[in-house]
Formats: sequence, structure tokens, C-alpha cells
Amino acid sequence: MSSNLATKLREGTKKAHSAAENMGFVKCFLKGVVEKNSYRKLVGNFYFVYSAMEEEMERHKNHPIISKIYYPQLNRQRTLEQDLSFYYGANWKEQIVLSPAGEAYVKRIREVSNSSPELLIAHSYTRYIGDLSGGQILKNIAQRAMNLSEGEGTAFYEFKDIPDEKQFKATYRQALDEMPIDDATGDRIVDEANAAFGMNMKLFQEMEGSLIKAIGQMLFNTLTRRRTRGSTELATAE
Repeated sequence: MSSNLATKLREGTKKAHSAAENMGFVKCFLKGVVEKNSYRKLVGNFYFVYSAMEEEMERHKNHPIISKIYYPQLNRQRTLEQDLSFYYGANWKEQIVLSPAGEAYVKRIREVSNSSPELLIAHSYTRYIGDLSGGQILKNIAQRAMNLSEGEGTAFYEFKDIPDEKQFKATYRQALDEMPIDDATGDRIVDEANAAFGMNMKLFQEMEGSLIKAIGQMLFNTLTRRRTRGSTELATAE
């Protein structure tokens, strides 16, 4: 039985993917302008989001559908802890705050986990496939922009338990395509993936304020003027 879910997700989220890459914060990042304070706030939010997602995925690891893409080697919680300890110091847990957009995102993950666990696939796909696709590009940009030494503050982008990322993505996509689901469930997963892109966009939007404060409105406007087809979007299509 083939669900073609990987193709459905790729095609069905193209617009959302492009819209996310055209967010001001993301465009500045891709052009090498990364402001440490807004970036570490984003990492703090990601810590809450990934912790929730990974907790719920583990809870359903024997679920007939979730079990097919349950890969603990994708987990980012520990790498985010490493990065937060670098940016905030040993007492990072007392300093990080979940923003309103982050709170809505976490709440949604918990909700779908309780009512329709199969929709967690959409959240897993949206974050991890993006992380695997654009990870190295984003890591290099972050290192240069924030003048970081190798291995400092970029653990999030390192998948130490996945030696061949391209091969792993192919395995993951094949698992999606072989999902034991009907078309209606596939459509609901695509809708949820689009909603997940929207939640990520709201997170980026929140970071824009502190970025503009740091670099100035004029530079921000210059960097974000043109709509572009981003480099990570191309990488995801591989």
C-alpha cells in the first residue's frame, strides 16, 4: 500500500515553505545577519517545542502510524540544551522564556498528540526534514555571523547519530510513502504541516523586533526587500 505521503507533503507545503523563507528574520539569517540575542531567544523557544514534540513522539512510539517514523536519532532536545548552556551559561533554565507564539506551538503539539496522534507526523516532517536539509548551510552562516568557534552554540545543526543525511532523508521519505493511511488522513497531515509552518513563521516574526532594534530598520528593509527562492528550499527538494 502506497500513501505517497512524502510527495503530498512536499507538494502541499511548497507555498508555506516559500513564505517561511521570505520572513524578514529568515532572510536576514540567510544573508548572514544574525543577532545573538534574538537568535538565542529562538533557540530557547525551540527547546520547548522540540521537547514537547519528542516527548509526544516517544509516548506514541508503538502507535501503528507513528512507529513508522519514530527515529530517536533525530531528537534535538539534548543538542538544544548544549547550545542554551553556551548562550546563557549553566543556569540557562532559569533564563529562557516561552514566547506567546512558542506557547501556542507547544499547545498544538500536545493537543494533536492527545486527539489525533497521527498528525504528529506533520510536526516531525516540518522540523526535522528542514533541519536535515538546511542544517549545514545554517550552521555555517551562524558560525560566521556570530563569530563562533567550531562546536560552540551550533550543536542543534549536528546530527551525530546520522552519518549519511541524504540517505536518511530517503529512508524517512520512503517510510512516509509506505504509511498505512487513507487519502483523507494524508490530507489532514498535509493541512497540519501547513499549520506547523505557520507556527514557525509566528516564532520568526516575534524575533524580528529585537533584530531590528539591533541592526536598525534601514538595514533590515534593505536585506528583506526582495522575495527570493531560498537556498534551504532547494536543499529540501533533493
